[in-house]
This record gives sequence, structure tokens and C-alpha cells, in this order.
Amino acid sequence: MAPRRVKPSLYISVDIEADGPIPGPYSMLSLGAVVAGRQDADGFTAADPQQRTFYRELRPISEEFAPEALAVSGLDRDRLGREGAEPEAALAEFTDWVREAAVGAQPVMCGYPASYDWTFLYWYLIRFTGSSPFGHSGCLDMKTLYATKAGLPLRAVAKGTMPRELLSRRRHTHHALDDAVEQAELFANLMAWQGPGSPGR
Repeated sequence: MAPRRVKPSLYISVDIEADGPIPGPYSMLSLGAVVAGRQDADGFTAADPQQRTFYRELRPISEEFAPEALAVSGLDRDRLGREGAEPEAALAEFTDWVREAAVGAQPVMCGYPASYDWTFLYWYLIRFTGSSPFGHSGCLDMKTLYATKAGLPLRAVAKGTMPRELLSRRRHTHHALDDAVEQAELFANLMAWQGPGSPGR
């Protein structure tokens, strides 16, 4: 019996900035994404995360916001109300970008942690485009990936507990594109890492 053909995965590091804890009542204000790498039956190949990038700032969809969340983003809601991209257009452009980048592969969103970013991204994709290029479950959480490889309980994991050689040397700026690049470098290191006692790169 011939071995089952495995379709490659294209990993896309995504970071979003939002003005509250959940989409709908609150808004996704910016979306950054970069191609982090590709995996097929022969293994994982990292990409240069600055080579294929996507970034948009979006018009808020409601009047509500959490001041502390908005402060973290560093974005100006009034300016975005005037100048931000319409969500329908921004998410359609993002979908086209993902599909073009992932030709011949299945796209997978990855984030650290993925849960917050995926919640906003998936909701916005379904609400404003009617579909998701990642399907309903095409996401990978880097925190879980590290916990599994390190043999640690998930809630014991933070970036500060990771070996320094796994971490990107870039600062976490809370600019969505900067942070997507930083996450992509962490992801590439995690994919190459064999676990405690092994080289990080």
C-alpha cells in the first residue's frame, strides 16, 4: 500500500492588537502577519519572516473599548475611525494574501499565545468575509508547543521560563507586525528544538 501523501503546512505568525477582551463588543485595531515557515514530510524549513508580510490598521466596529487594552496597543481610536481600513476590505485582502502565500500548502495560523489572536482573527474573518483560509481549527499555539516539548504543565510556561536561545532577540513592541516577526523567530527555534538539554537552534 502506497504511503499517504501529506500536504505541506505553511505556518503564518499572526499578531493582533485590540481594544478589549472579546470581538464584537470590542474591536481589532491592527493585524500583522508574516510567513514563518513550511513543513512537509521531510521536515520544517524556516522562512525569513521579514520577506512576506501583511499589516493593516482597522476602523473600530463599536464605540466600546477597555482603556487598559487600548493603552497597550498604542493606537489612536479617533485616528483609526477616520483613517483605518474598513474591516471587510482588510480581511478580504488578508485572505487573498494568505492564499497566495500558501499555494500548494495548507495555511496554519500560529501565535504566542494563539488563543487571544485567533479569537479575534477567526471572528473577524467569518463576520466580514464569511470564511477563513485557515478553516475552523488551523491554528497552532506556541505556548502549548513549548510546554509539550519541555515536558511542563501549560500553566507553568511563560517566555521567561524558556531557554534564552529559543527567544527572538527582537523587543516585544505591541506593534502587530513587529510582534508577528518576533513570534515567527520563536516559532522557527521551537520547531528545531528537541527539548531540554538540546541546542536551541
